[in-house]
Amino acid sequence: MKVRHFYRSGIRQNSNMRKEFWRIPLHRVLLALALTLIGSEQLYAVSDATLDWRSLPALPNEIGVAGPFVGVHQDVLIVAGGANFARPVWESEKQWHDQIDVLQKTSSGYKWIDGGKLPRPMGYGATVSTSDGVVCMGGNDAGATFDAVFALQWDTSTETVRTVDYPSLPRPCAYGQATLVGNVIFLAGGQSGSDIASAMNNFWSLDLSQKNNPDAFVWRELSTWSDEPRAFNITATQHNGYEDCVYVISGRRPGHQGIEFLRDVWQYTPRTDTWQPRQDVPRSMCAGTGIGFGQSHLFVLAGDDGALFDKTDELKDEHPGFPKEAFAFHTITDTWTSLGATPSNQVTTTAARWNDRIVIASGEVRPRVRTPAVWSIAPVARQSGFGVINYIVLGGYLLTMVGVGVYFARKNKTTDDYFRGGKSIPWWAAGCSIFATMLSSLTFTGLPSKAYAQDWVYAVGNLMIPVIAIVAVFVALPFYRRIDATSAYEYLEKRFNRSVRLFGSTSFAMFHLFRMAVVMSLTGLALAVATPLTPAQSVLLMGLLSIAYSTMGGIEAVIWTDTIQTVVLLGGAVLALFMLLSGSGGEHGFGRALQVAFDSDKLRLANLQWQGTGSQVAFWVIVLGAAGHHLSSYTADQAVVQRYMTTSSEKLAARSIWTNAVLSIPATLLFFAIGTALFMFYQSHPERLDPTITTDQIFPLFIAREMPIGIAGLVVAGVFSAAQSTVSTSMNSMATTIVTDFLRPLGICTTDRQYLRAARLITFSVGVLGTVLGLFFIAPEITSLFDTFIKVVGLFMGMLGGLFLLGVLTRRANAYGAFTGAVVGALVMCWLFVYSSVNGYLYITIGMSTCIIVGYLVSCLVPSTRDLSGLTIFTLDPHPTPSRPTLT
Repeated sequence: MKVRHFYRSGIRQNSNMRKEFWRIPLHRVLLALALTLIGSEQLYAVSDATLDWRSLPALPNEIGVAGPFVGVHQDVLIVAGGANFARPVWESEKQWHDQIDVLQKTSSGYKWIDGGKLPRPMGYGATVSTSDGVVCMGGNDAGATFDAVFALQWDTSTETVRTVDYPSLPRPCAYGQATLVGNVIFLAGGQSGSDIASAMNNFWSLDLSQKNNPDAFVWRELSTWSDEPRAFNITATQHNGYEDCVYVISGRRPGHQGIEFLRDVWQYTPRTDTWQPRQDVPRSMCAGTGIGFGQSHLFVLAGDDGALFDKTDELKDEHPGFPKEAFAFHTITDTWTSLGATPSNQVTTTAARWNDRIVIASGEVRPRVRTPAVWSIAPVARQSGFGVINYIVLGGYLLTMVGVGVYFARKNKTTDDYFRGGKSIPWWAAGCSIFATMLSSLTFTGLPSKAYAQDWVYAVGNLMIPVIAIVAVFVALPFYRRIDATSAYEYLEKRFNRSVRLFGSTSFAMFHLFRMAVVMSLTGLALAVATPLTPAQSVLLMGLLSIAYSTMGGIEAVIWTDTIQTVVLLGGAVLALFMLLSGSGGEHGFGRALQVAFDSDKLRLANLQWQGTGSQVAFWVIVLGAAGHHLSSYTADQAVVQRYMTTSSEKLAARSIWTNAVLSIPATLLFFAIGTALFMFYQSHPERLDPTITTDQIFPLFIAREMPIGIAGLVVAGVFSAAQSTVSTSMNSMATTIVTDFLRPLGICTTDRQYLRAARLITFSVGVLGTVLGLFFIAPEITSLFDTFIKVVGLFMGMLGGLFLLGVLTRRANAYGAFTGAVVGALVMCWLFVYSSVNGYLYITIGMSTCIIVGYLVSCLVPSTRDLSGLTIFTLDPHPTPSRPTLT
């Protein structure tokens, strides 16, 4: 096993460290101390990422073919057409074929089935696998090049292949390649004839979603990468951190002295119809096979470098074949790495995805020589042990959290103790709890991955928290303190009526139930790469421990564990940033890595274009979205409002809000800096990336593979702590609203002691339900944790923030208008989620605005004479007499 060290700086064995100790900088001294804790364990004993090549049954044609149409439909592999030379190959003419062969899975393995015939013998066309069939484009035979397009569809009932005609290409085309982005096929490059002199400068698209619209279901000619033609190129799709893009790689074209083999790489962004040059491939991969894998890697598994092209006739059977080495391109860091030697290099064929693996069928292995070999390929994830010390650190932290719950369980005598901590929580602890509640584990992993893949644009949203804190302190806080609220939705009953209160409370409970599930499931996915735990095991561990200390200790346990978790989370993040910056730069130094980050726009803080650039969000979207998000959270979210009521006075509650606001600034800078540092590190060390991980797992990948044992356990504990903070808060706040808004008004229990027992039972129940939902929500295909979470928040919280603002800021609003506005706002949110392409960051603002506007207009149509004393900013008594209202 190969041992890799995080630092190229020179910390070697303990004997060398002792000898050089006084001459090394402070950061290395700290690392040496960490190494001492580790003892004799190896730090980074990880295996290099490799490709797993598995042989599938060979093509029935024992010679094999070059240029076949290859694709997957209805879970079968279809290989059709192609051309070859009879043996001996140098004494025969090329023959084209029309045979369709189908490889089908069986209970005992695989078997080939005769799939019929193509419309004519042909090969060297482009192929794309779609849900409606394997789309075959162009191609040629001995006498002509074709523009025909058709789909090969596997009929599972008859086990036959049928052919469906599609619109013809703008021009005849062979030796090009195509790819699929969403429902759109893109075909790049090719030749209109049999000679390289006919190579074209072509880029065409066909929108499959327009199949039922004959006028729109046609090929479109798009802008091209440059004025230069090319053929035998690779065309593939991959996500670039913002959106799916088309990549055109290598190929060849006519040159001044014959044929020029290309190494250039171009990226096409469909949304903006623009091209951008990317890093050249290490060597020409002409006529190769390439395909996107994972969330940000492109694999190039075969290709001709052209080194022996001029010696083909001279070498003949002595030709060694094409170079057997695969490469990976990482679209975010714009870097190439070698995937090592391959057992075969089969060119002039198409790579296809078959379930979670890549299939290469037949193809050419050296001039005129084909192979019937079929390969199934997938990357092997790097494996690394978590280590005993990491387990000790993580286990110690988790047991401490449970101990806190046990300690505070003895102190809860009443529901006021359980829900509000007897209003005796220190303001700084309440502030840390608000901070930990709003931060969540998705901040710990989602924000760094966002900055790593994109830029700092979303940081502006978090930096608006201090601005919104003004509204929270001077508008929301006085209302809740004056009515001595246990539930934030008590205000809605006093301002409107009980129906509005119950609607708000139900919406809140639904939101936090789904929030728990989303946080645990997405955190479990992120942690799967940093620990030996599966996502399901991580969800269970987070859920069960949160249930334990939240059920026993109530709000005090939640707040004090939040405070501890804040220290662990921020401390672990600072350590990680320190080590990332120390390890960035590689052979070229830190300055070069920072310059690359600048050149790649990784430090961009605002996109001032009105419509954004591609999926790079415009500044106004961030500002409006953040305003709505934070307004709803800090004025209408029970999880936050509940903390307002745990201190002994309004003045101290205000301090807790300002504490959170102040902490949010360095925390935002810290997590976005980690994201940029991750980009710098992996741009310098692309060989340490793992193609099997998602973009959101990039920070956990660094923790697991690059951080010293012990410290890695501490940072993983930080991720757990952030998740548990969110989960425990949701559990306690949901129990609070259910008891306060539903059970008490209905008089379910007769004594406060019974309500306390009910509160514990509800806390336990919602924790179990949220954990079970978390297990169902595990979805590895999610592209961004941050984007997904923002949408979930927007679906529920917009209307809650709208109800509060509608009540506080207007005298005219009444119960009819408020309820109508809330319902319409909820419907608008559902429509946005299902049917629109609106950025999820705007969901809350749209929902809030809809609720306020509709609520106000309906209120104007149905006037009300309700007493509003102390319930709006216009009627608030600045010197109230503290009392606990009786709500019936």
